[in-house]
Amino acid sequence: MTDSLFKKKEISPPEKETVRGRSRKKPGLAEPAGTKAGEQEGGEKKRPSGNRKKILLAGGILAAAAAGAYCWIGFTYKTVFFNGTVINGMNVSGKSPDQVKTMIAQGAEGYVLVLEERGGRSESIAGEDISLKAEFDGSLEEILAGQNPFAWLPAWISGSEYEIRTLVNYEEEKLNEALEALDCMDEEKIQKPENARISSYETGTGYVIIPEQEGDEPDGEKLKEAAAEAVSRLERTLSLEEKDVYRKPEVTAEDEGLKALLEEYNRCAGVTVTYTLGDRTEVLDGDTISQWLYDDGSQVIVSEEGAAEYVQTLATKYNTAYRAKSLKTSYGTEVTISRGNYGWRINQSAEKEALLAMVRSGESGVREPEYSQKAASHGENDYGDTYVEINLTAQHLFFYKDGKLLVESDFVSGNESKGWSTPSGAYPLTYKERNATLKGEGYSTPVSYWMPFNGGIGLHDASWRSAFGGTIYKTNGSHGCINLPPAVAKVIYENISQGDPVLCYELAGTEQTGTTKTDGTPAETKPAETAPAETAPAETAPAETAPAETAPAETAPAETAPAETKPAETEPAPSEPAGPAGPGAGGSSSSETAAGPGAGL
Repeated sequence: MTDSLFKKKEISPPEKETVRGRSRKKPGLAEPAGTKAGEQEGGEKKRPSGNRKKILLAGGILAAAAAGAYCWIGFTYKTVFFNGTVINGMNVSGKSPDQVKTMIAQGAEGYVLVLEERGGRSESIAGEDISLKAEFDGSLEEILAGQNPFAWLPAWISGSEYEIRTLVNYEEEKLNEALEALDCMDEEKIQKPENARISSYETGTGYVIIPEQEGDEPDGEKLKEAAAEAVSRLERTLSLEEKDVYRKPEVTAEDEGLKALLEEYNRCAGVTVTYTLGDRTEVLDGDTISQWLYDDGSQVIVSEEGAAEYVQTLATKYNTAYRAKSLKTSYGTEVTISRGNYGWRINQSAEKEALLAMVRSGESGVREPEYSQKAASHGENDYGDTYVEINLTAQHLFFYKDGKLLVESDFVSGNESKGWSTPSGAYPLTYKERNATLKGEGYSTPVSYWMPFNGGIGLHDASWRSAFGGTIYKTNGSHGCINLPPAVAKVIYENISQGDPVLCYELAGTEQTGTTKTDGTPAETKPAETAPAETAPAETAPAETAPAETAPAETAPAETAPAETKPAETEPAPSEPAGPAGPGAGGSSSSETAAGPGAGL
């Protein structure tokens, strides 16, 4: 038999202790006196006593008996296996090959392998289901023939193990089919292992690690190997746990990477941001922030979309630009101003980035949102107590500063008959400019005080007009600007600031028929014959020319008040801008300013 059929596993016996014998003197050889242990004083040799002879004789007899016994025992191992011999996991000590074959044949007959599973469950595979039978090819006899009978003692001390492939035979395909049919291999009946993971966020607790779950899913290849080994050895039970057959979670609760993720999750979710918006606050904490957090397995990611949605919610709740405002007018009547871009506007892009930075850093704090536009105050009415109140119906304005009326005056607004009416609405003062020149195609008109608030529409002095107020605007108004007496424009200019609100509205029942002169004294709607009249536009009169992409301009004033004549048909009517006007809207520089579309003198 070759090594391919069986394999011997040997353990080397311990080294034997060497027994030293004593040498004896041959008879007839003389030794110097006094040099031998047996000599007596005086040079006489000591003779062995009778007891010593008896001991030596007994020892020889025992040695001979022991040698005989050892040899006799050795002869018995010519037909049986040494003590300590294990074949295919079976102890065959002192058994002959035929006895071992009987053991194997009996074991194969009615063989059942019981698989012990987790949870106290068990399943079995019968030998007949895999066509199991005993099969011998002389391997047992070859092992016995290879024994040296007189080496039985070292063999007993060290022991010998053999693996023989042909003691039993079965159909491997049937065994695999039987294994696949087990409940422990049915994916619907098993629980797969689960990695340890980060829990969902809990208020007051934060995140914790949920430990791994072992499950009871076998590794198919490991199960086949373990079952094949058990069947080959005719083992009656197979513990899947002991054979390490079950699949294991890849990540445990002790994983350092998972612990680092947990710390990062709790650091981000532990942030509290308190937004202050006037006398109101909004608190952002882990209950919301936790909804933005996820990870890629190695680091925590804060969702930009989640932060953007939160900032958008703030803007929807607290932005006041483009929203209706209530104003208790100087006439005692409350009006609603529904147009215009004055008010608070959160810069959502900038605030989102600032918020993300706070969460990622794990730093809590109190903050005010980033604004692209601010108003005078928070609350229901955001325009505060410094503003220009413009009654387009009455053609009269009031300028309040810190709640006190600083100046009021009649004015002339956009020409209604031409479709250039000044639009109502609440607007922030874009900027103010001293000694600006309103320029357009074919004209250039200087003004001393230029204060735009709605694109190219603004407040300015109109020194060429002799009268203001009444119904002048209906047929001889501006292109949309608010024309003021120079003295009034000066007062407003010197006391108003960029961003201050300009509130334009219409109020039925407040229309006036009278007008005021430039010096503020009353005048009739129709000026006296001695006063230069604001006549109907004539083709030859200086015209407010049609605006191109740049704004139309007001023509240079004559010595008397010039008539504001019909602009070209291409000039668009004043309209509300889509967004807040920035510095320079409707103008070019501090020395030359072009009025925007719809603007005019």
